[in-house]
Amino acid sequence: MKSILILNGPNLNLLGIREPEIYGTQTFEQFFLELKSSYPNVDLTYYQSNHEGALIDKLQEVGFEVDGIVFNPGGYTHTSVALADTVSAITSPVIEVHISNIYEREEFRHHSYLKAVAKDSIVGKGLNGYREAIDKIL
Repeated sequence: MKSILILNGPNLNLLGIREPEIYGTQTFEQFFLELKSSYPNVDLTYYQSNHEGALIDKLQEVGFEVDGIVFNPGGYTHTSVALADTVSAITSPVIEVHISNIYEREEFRHHSYLKAVAKDSIVGKGLNGYREAIDKIL
């Protein structure tokens, strides 16, 4: 059985209530239940943190064991060399996902430190970007 971690960064715990015109009205927990149902033969786990160090710790903890990581680093996308370094250091493939199209938003969001070190980057496909990332890993 394949194992995949879905890792979400800051403010993604507010999905469903935060800026619904950008991020929709479904919580990630509701969506995660749908994902688990859609992929019964995959060991899907989910972790979210608003703290950069906790995200680094989780990547280091599982990044040599799981078959892939679907990672939405949130705002750390544009600021965290440390997360990019961690993704470079681990052996599990990482696919970067963004619900909105970061390249059509504010200019400061156009740069991603993760894009250069991730296996792929999926942007602007809403929550379905997570499905696409899982499919790419499988």
